[in-house]
Amino acid sequence: QVQLVESGGGLVQPGGSLRLSCAASGFTLDDYAIGWFRQAPGKEREKVSCITSGDGLTYYGDSSVKGRFTISKDNTKNTAYLQMNSLKPEDTAVYYCAANPRWVGADPSGYGYWGQGTQVTVSS
Repeated sequence: QVQLVESGGGLVQPGGSLRLSCAASGFTLDDYAIGWFRQAPGKEREKVSCITSGDGLTYYGDSSVKGRFTISKDNTKNTAYLQMNSLKPEDTAVYYCAANPRWVGADPSGYGYWGQGTQVTVSS
């Protein structure tokens, strides 16, 4: 049974950092493309970052996260991460990790497996 469990969200002040984790079970994470997405209230789900299976090529969403967010994975722990630095109030959202055996890029509808999400709130 494929399962993804996110953790690491919370309340942080602007300029702070969080590291989100996405623990995978029921499959080998390195065999799947992994994506991090976020959804703020009243907005569509958007891509934050993706990493390919195997060679681990990384892709990022719009310019607002480039240079601040870093996606990675630890195959020994079967876990993917999203390191978020210099957080801004506009980063507030529920963050989801997703997995798919095929590379599907930025389209969230292409990912077959999703975690339950973790809330990130950036506020002073």
